[in-house]
Amino acid sequence: MAGNGGETTWCFSQVKGTLEDDVTEADLISCVEFNHDGELLATGDKGGRVVIFQRDPASKQCVPKKGEYNVYSTFQSHEPEFDYLKSLEIEEKINKIRWLKRKNQAHFLLSTNDKTIKLWKVSLVSERDKRVTGYNTREEGGRPRDPARVTQLRVPTVRPADLMVEASPRRIFANAHTYHINSISLNSDQETYLSADDLRINLWHLEITDQSFNIVDIKPANMEELTEVITAAEFHPTECNLFVYSSSKGTIRLCDMRAAALCDRHAKLFEEPEDPHARSFFSEIISSISDVKLSNSGRYMMSRDYLGLKVWDLRMETKPVETYPVHEYLRSKLCSLYENDCIFDKFECCWSGDDQRLMTGSYNGFFRIFERSGGGGGRRGELTLEASREAAARPRQPLRARRVATTAKRKKDEISVDCLDFNKKILHTAWHPHESVIAVAATNNLFLFQDKF
Repeated sequence: MAGNGGETTWCFSQVKGTLEDDVTEADLISCVEFNHDGELLATGDKGGRVVIFQRDPASKQCVPKKGEYNVYSTFQSHEPEFDYLKSLEIEEKINKIRWLKRKNQAHFLLSTNDKTIKLWKVSLVSERDKRVTGYNTREEGGRPRDPARVTQLRVPTVRPADLMVEASPRRIFANAHTYHINSISLNSDQETYLSADDLRINLWHLEITDQSFNIVDIKPANMEELTEVITAAEFHPTECNLFVYSSSKGTIRLCDMRAAALCDRHAKLFEEPEDPHARSFFSEIISSISDVKLSNSGRYMMSRDYLGLKVWDLRMETKPVETYPVHEYLRSKLCSLYENDCIFDKFECCWSGDDQRLMTGSYNGFFRIFERSGGGGGRRGELTLEASREAAARPRQPLRARRVATTAKRKKDEISVDCLDFNKKILHTAWHPHESVIAVAATNNLFLFQDKF
């Protein structure tokens, strides 16, 4: 893989979480997110917990740098609830985490489950039980001091108190979504954010919890006429009036909030025409977009569907400027994937800090990295790596590139497509905003990899 000014050799750095086989459903990681400077890394799980890792300051001084992260704070963000009006259980699973840009010593983040969004403040505070010592009115043993024996006054001293990390909820944004929340995205103004469910997108102000504005509503008057749902939404990184949202029909709409209060008419529609000769029973399912991410520069946009990644130029709606196959070798397996529901898995994607590389997950513990500018590492600079216990057993050793063979004959180190483990899914990935450090969630484990050099 070619990287920033040279070749990137990916090596295992750390693994967080237990390597036990008897993990519970609540332990499964459901989202991963670096903060804006990459010093903190947050994960959410299906048990409603948020775990924040902080980069070890000493590791940044090493040459080469080490991306070592240690647990900074753990707290319960959401609890299971029950909607008595609809007789519906609301899971505590954390769907998304988004960091606010840091303005003071404290850190702020948004976390959401299916219905409720919370704004958390994470900061260092002093322990409450600090003591003052050295009173003039008492002896060292605690007995009252005789005033006649006092020959000099002593200034009482405060015993240094240990600092502890405290997470406290500052805002709770609830009761605004009928359907499950799939996305939250902070605006570049750092004052507003959007939340999206299957049929609506709402705009919130961070200081107002009891009111939100509906900016997209695709719910038909008759639900029998429903043809698509919203799958992901995100604000433009620099233009506070622009946002995009994707749908289950494989389309992406760019909306401008300056045009109207309700963005029922999009400014641009990004859709690749379907090849009529390649149409099948599964065409609509595999064309559904599971994630959309705007590049850090704001010029490009990446979308992930079941079989691959597409990069769009915001100035060209007709077709993507780049296409990267991720699961092309699974095209012949769509029938069995439909039967075991794997075809409905929602894979996320992410950009590198310089917008030159893309990353997304796959099956069998594999994740894919694509070099946009070509380079080495195979066709179009693509690389398949594995997040596994074997990689953890070889710290600081270059990761072996893996390949999937689609025919009966396979080369050394290749794995047959029939031998893939579809229970080992890499759905959630994150890339450090400035360095070659990546985080990959595999069931209940968080794997960290970095550039050896």
